[in-house]
Amino acid sequence: MIQIVKIEDAIGHQLAHDITEIVPGEFKGPAFHKGQILTCRDLDHLRRLGKDHLYVLTPQQDEMHEDEAAKAIAEALCGPGVSWHDEPREGKLSLKATRNGLLKVDVEALKQFNLLGDVMCATRHTNTLVKKDEQVAGTRAIPLLIPEERVNRAVDAARGSKNGVLQVLPLMQAKAGVLITGSEVYHGRIKDKFEPIIREKVKNLGGEVIEVIFLPDDDEMIAEAALRVLETGANIILTTGGMSVDPDDRTRFALKKAGATDMVYGSSVLPGAMFMIAYLKNVPVLGIPACGVFARTTIFDLVYPRVLAGEKITREEIASLGHGGLCLNCKSCVYPRCPFGK
Repeated sequence: MIQIVKIEDAIGHQLAHDITEIVPGEFKGPAFHKGQILTCRDLDHLRRLGKDHLYVLTPQQDEMHEDEAAKAIAEALCGPGVSWHDEPREGKLSLKATRNGLLKVDVEALKQFNLLGDVMCATRHTNTLVKKDEQVAGTRAIPLLIPEERVNRAVDAARGSKNGVLQVLPLMQAKAGVLITGSEVYHGRIKDKFEPIIREKVKNLGGEVIEVIFLPDDDEMIAEAALRVLETGANIILTTGGMSVDPDDRTRFALKKAGATDMVYGSSVLPGAMFMIAYLKNVPVLGIPACGVFARTTIFDLVYPRVLAGEKITREEIASLGHGGLCLNCKSCVYPRCPFGK
């Protein structure tokens, strides 16, 4: 039950909610906190904030206060790697990563949750790399009082997601074997430019390159090298070159000869249309086309973190990347704070 009273009549009563003060360019926050007992000295301040009346709340048995509702829905939204710690303010809570990793959002479950009304959750994009203690979402209860039945429905909707509406997956520490193919590089006709780029990208996500092998466009040699690098302890294989439709480009055929399965060749992302992913003895193999030398950000940057997070990348996953998969080649690249891959 909500009663509206004049501020003079609220003296001696506890505030039922925070009252926000905004000083443009200087401050935005609570001038008065929930639970604060008002005194006559507060009246002028409240009037300056445009308050002539205040809410006095008397929750019924079937109602929940916004702050209690916020706690309930936040707990339900958080899956592994996501949590909250601060007390809610005005029914709002920030949800934060409890570890470094890849943010996964169950987008459909989030939509169903937000369709209920009276509660909301706004998140960062799914498949975003996040660090420990970074905010990944914000949630709140919208009215001051919410029917408990509606809060329970929201909790059930959030918990209906298999792994939680929000989770942060830890990244595998890559031990990458790198196969740089191409007879022109192997025979020294041109200088390789891929190795330093790959080393940097692997290092940036906490991995290491354990071996680099230069190979001609030869099926047998590439197949043998792929199997050999697994024996050295590689938990991921990265190949460069040999990805085009040129008949001399043999990498994907050689990997099939080595026993690679679940191969997906071709993607719906630019740059990276000739990207390849396959699995050799359950170890992911990523084939990076020539664009990886010339473009700072490609499909590799979208897929590689997901592979490190343990995802099995299928044709369907690759196809879905077409929406948002056009890089604008901006003169000043700000990836990942841009639309690419989102």
